[in-house]
Amino acid sequence: MTSNVLAFPHRDAARFALPERQLRRYHPDVQAKVRALAMQHARIADLAVSFPALLFALAAPRVGRDPALALAHVIDGRSLAEAAAAAGIPLWLRKLPPEAFTFPIAGLPDDELFRRQIANHLPPSPKLAPQWLKAVTELTRLAHSPAAAWIARELIRAARFVNPAGLRLVGLWAWFSTHPSTLGHTLIDRTWTPAMRLDTARAAANDWRTLLSLHLNLGSQPIADMWLQAGRVAGYDFVPLTSTADIAEEAEAMQNCLRTYGCNLAHNRSRLWSIRRHGRRIATLKVATRYRDPLPSIVELKGRRNGEMPAELWWAARQWLHMHDLSRVDMAQRIWGTVPLDRPTWRAIWRPYWLAKRRIPEWLPIAPSRDALQDL
Repeated sequence: MTSNVLAFPHRDAARFALPERQLRRYHPDVQAKVRALAMQHARIADLAVSFPALLFALAAPRVGRDPALALAHVIDGRSLAEAAAAAGIPLWLRKLPPEAFTFPIAGLPDDELFRRQIANHLPPSPKLAPQWLKAVTELTRLAHSPAAAWIARELIRAARFVNPAGLRLVGLWAWFSTHPSTLGHTLIDRTWTPAMRLDTARAAANDWRTLLSLHLNLGSQPIADMWLQAGRVAGYDFVPLTSTADIAEEAEAMQNCLRTYGCNLAHNRSRLWSIRRHGRRIATLKVATRYRDPLPSIVELKGRRNGEMPAELWWAARQWLHMHDLSRVDMAQRIWGTVPLDRPTWRAIWRPYWLAKRRIPEWLPIAPSRDALQDL
């Protein structure tokens, strides 16, 4: 039986005990590669102690990276900084434990500001290190180095575990937050800042996706068929909310959830109206079908912050509704998911990001996709 323990023709066998212990700490999926390389030379094995990231990068180089020069530097006894530069990895990775490395190292920032920042936000335990490194790598790829330094801090602040795949939306939002000339930026209520906590950032990113969804469902054109006509009853004006701007303004003024209605409106499930008096917003009204009634009904009538409204206003709304021939209203509902998102709006939002990153990710395709939007 062949032993996996390092064995070198050297009088001081104790010298190799520490590298051996370090090698055992690498993830099982990569340990065989790392161990095989370490057995080629004592100086390479020493990297398990002095620079675990460099040993890993040489054993599992990223696509297109030839480790030969870096290996030669190590064997020749040149500095770790020279070897790291030849391998294309940042020197600040030297402080990470072997457990951190489970996938090829690529694309990490290494500017002076980032090196100073990251030194204060390294993972406090080997257990957290793999997800920490994945999250830093993901935010670098999705957004920029300031966002990578920010997520590093946020993950160690509460020593929390975060699925890196779940940072996609936050990364996109952080990128668009720093690009004010884009359409995606104009749809952000709260932009990313390094001072934000992770929970606050996630909430802001989710709010952004809600407004994205509204624009992508309705497109740039107003809703052509509002089912009913604008009118005035008992001094109340019934004003149609026909566009994304109308709906967003009403949601802001009335502090309600109208921005979430994009998909509902696109599938002809409801229509939204603003009730005003002397130009002042009084309530928001939702017209839709109720129960098995095939005719339009007043389903919701709420004031600011979804406050209840008096019977007087309900009576005025019913009078306005019944001023119409309800039997002629086309309320044919579309099957959920069958109405495509607006293609020009989709491309207008994401094109600057595609160009900046020089790629169209599989998870953000060129064709509009409800699934892709939901999975961000």
